[in-house]
Amino acid sequence: MDHIGIDVHKKESQICILAEEGELLERRARTTPRGLPEVLGERPRARMLLEASPEREWVARSLEALGHEVIVADPNFAPMDATRTRKVKTDRRDARALAEACRLGAYRPAHRASDAQRHVRARLAVRDTLVRTRTRYISLVRALLRQHGWQVPTGSAEHFSRRVLALSLPGRLRSEIAPRLAVMRQVLQQVAYSDERIAAIAHTDARVRRLQRVPNIGPVTAASFVAALDDV
Repeated sequence: MDHIGIDVHKKESQICILAEEGELLERRARTTPRGLPEVLGERPRARMLLEASPEREWVARSLEALGHEVIVADPNFAPMDATRTRKVKTDRRDARALAEACRLGAYRPAHRASDAQRHVRARLAVRDTLVRTRTRYISLVRALLRQHGWQVPTGSAEHFSRRVLALSLPGRLRSEIAPRLAVMRQVLQQVAYSDERIAAIAHTDARVRRLQRVPNIGPVTAASFVAALDDV
């Protein structure tokens, strides 16, 4: 069986092939769903090693679809670096070191999240971004109103706009904060939608349902915990 090391990058990836007959081949391929199969699609089944990176999952899945055995390695595993040269770091040398580590078995596989939990993580990341945006706009509106001597009563973020509009603000000040409140309304709608989707996910996952029996643990916290651990 051939052993292949792939140094994956955003645009192009360096490939080092240690053929079963001892031949060493080096190739470059575009890191796209079509670029990698153009180089590796016609080769016989091989064992491939690549380091964990943002592109790792779709790259691994596309190569597995071609019939290859793909291992995503933990880049912090020191023995994997034993074959790396002490010379200047290059893509070719990194790919060759990965191919050699693949041949020797000098690697520690990184955990690859299940497809379901990868989607849950994505939804949670979107929600986190929306909540951060909401918090930032609340801070901006509060700061602007404080400059003019107005204080917004405390309360939930969902009803912040209502509390602001209840103030007897002068027309000019009201018009200055209106665009920010308009953006907040859209963000709040998206946060609510995200919460609905996460709640639906929580309803179908027995682990998430069990975690919600703990006091003060809701669907978002429970789903985040399960998604982070995935397969214990």
